[in-house]
Amino acid sequence: MASFATFIKERRRSLGLTQQDLAQKAGVGLRFVRELEQGKHTLRLDKVNQVLALFGHEAGPVPSARTKD
Repeated sequence: MASFATFIKERRRSLGLTQQDLAQKAGVGLRFVRELEQGKHTLRLDKVNQVLALFGHEAGPVPSARTKD
């Protein structure tokens, strides 16, 4: 499964958007987009969903890849 960072970056590029374009369209700051695409581990979920909404997606719970011992 692709990470948020990979998904956002690939989707943005496929649409021909700059990071600045994406930030403006999503209503978030350029710094946030940069941190998101760099895979920062601590980001506000509401802002992540603002960006994902542009691509028809949203963050939600998924089964963990961890195995039980």
